[in-house]
Amino acid sequence: MTLFTAKKNRQADKDGKQTPPVPKKKLSRADKKQIEAAIAHANRTDKKEKSAQDSIPYERMWPDGICRLPDGHYTKTIQFQDINYQLSQNEDKTAIFEGWCDFLNYFDSSIRFQLSFLNLAASEETFARAISIPLQGDDFDSIRTEYMTMLQNQLAKGNNGLIKTKFLTFGIDADSLKAAKPRLERIETDILNNFKRLGVVAESLDGKARLAQLHGIFHMDEQVPFRFEWDWLAPSGLSTKDFVAPSGFEFRTGKQFRMGKKYGAVSFVQILAPELNDRMLADFLDMESSLIVSLHIQSVDQVKAIKTVKRKITDLDRSKIEEQKKAVRAGYDMDIIPSDLATYGAEAKKLLQDLQSRNERMFLVTFLVLNTADNPRQLGNNIFQASSIAQKYNCQLTRLDFQQEEGLMSSLPLGLNQVEIQRGLTTSSTAIFVPFTTQELFQNGKEALYYGINALSNNLIMVDRKLLKNPNGLILGTPGSGKSFSAKREIANCFLLTSDDVIICDPEAEVRHEVA
Repeated sequence: MTLFTAKKNRQADKDGKQTPPVPKKKLSRADKKQIEAAIAHANRTDKKEKSAQDSIPYERMWPDGICRLPDGHYTKTIQFQDINYQLSQNEDKTAIFEGWCDFLNYFDSSIRFQLSFLNLAASEETFARAISIPLQGDDFDSIRTEYMTMLQNQLAKGNNGLIKTKFLTFGIDADSLKAAKPRLERIETDILNNFKRLGVVAESLDGKARLAQLHGIFHMDEQVPFRFEWDWLAPSGLSTKDFVAPSGFEFRTGKQFRMGKKYGAVSFVQILAPELNDRMLADFLDMESSLIVSLHIQSVDQVKAIKTVKRKITDLDRSKIEEQKKAVRAGYDMDIIPSDLATYGAEAKKLLQDLQSRNERMFLVTFLVLNTADNPRQLGNNIFQASSIAQKYNCQLTRLDFQQEEGLMSSLPLGLNQVEIQRGLTTSSTAIFVPFTTQELFQNGKEALYYGINALSNNLIMVDRKLLKNPNGLILGTPGSGKSFSAKREIANCFLLTSDDVIICDPEAEVRHEVA
């Protein structure tokens, strides 16, 4: 049994006294409480003198977003948005897939990278503010209340209660920060350009943003805002881990863990299917529960990969010759060999041809799924649902027995893989886990209007057109498809929520009597 609780020793001065927190600038009451809570959190001790901070694997985080991991590994993180893939035509899908293959081929064997997909529950207040229509004390407040009830019902149909974010974390080995920084910046520029070619909006995260993501993962149960400033560290004697660490980790059993009040379990996907489907990753991300899906990908040097495949083919041929010798000695046809040898030999030769002539590379992939829940029973249901998705695509979801701590830390968007369960895949096989599904449009502006439901994700579409690059709009459709109703709904929504003027040009007098 391993039980971690939060504890951190404060720095002491020469007289052995603890240095009190003396912030350089005037802090708000909330910031003071945050610092005091972090110090109290760090000073908690237990009999084993272990701390939750000891489990968090990174060594140091810098303000520019560079993070140092053990063994001199330095990483940076890029957050990228979604684009429309699942609803695109086949030609567009093929173009996106080929572009994603070229994206993956950019990474050589010296760069390890991780794709992280976080579906974390948002507080009810977050979306309540987004769809709220303030009452104005006039004759239309009853309609506003009815309209807001309709929006709440539509919100419940989708999974808008989850905040979905996607990250790409890449890292290199270096002797020092000075040596790692210029190369990381060059790789970062190349990745952002590659995302731009795909039409994907992406941005690099600084140190505070990366810490905020870690805080959100470790505090799923509390959903408290992350308060932190870099100039708080020196006077308080704390490290960045003290501001992101949870109240405690509990790895009592080998099947699951407890993080604060949340229960969780990490599993890995055994890729057994001969052919993969581009819907597999999207189905995992469509689950209506908090989860983290991580893909750790390591490119294999092309020359080394070809030599390895050739060596395997030689071993298979040697086994085939031995079986033929046995057949001759036994007096039956030497062409009859075990089916496994024939199958593996054909697959190995096909793989060698792909590596040599089809612009394919070899990747080592670790596919992890972290499920969370409020209680063990609900956790079991979530894991069963994820297992059903894997089985649907002829794969298997296997629990990481007695490796839950390593699995949890490998699921963080830090670029560190402590689970050495890898599967070799080619570029096209790796790219089949397309990280794009459909582009969401959910703005949190005060005057965001309701425009319907996303056909794929069933999420609300809330837009403040005045904030878009082009605020103009046209409503197109076949006769009877609801163009007039859509226009009337937008007019009513604008009238109830905003103070904008509504001017109706109606040559055919379709809405004259309704307005009157």
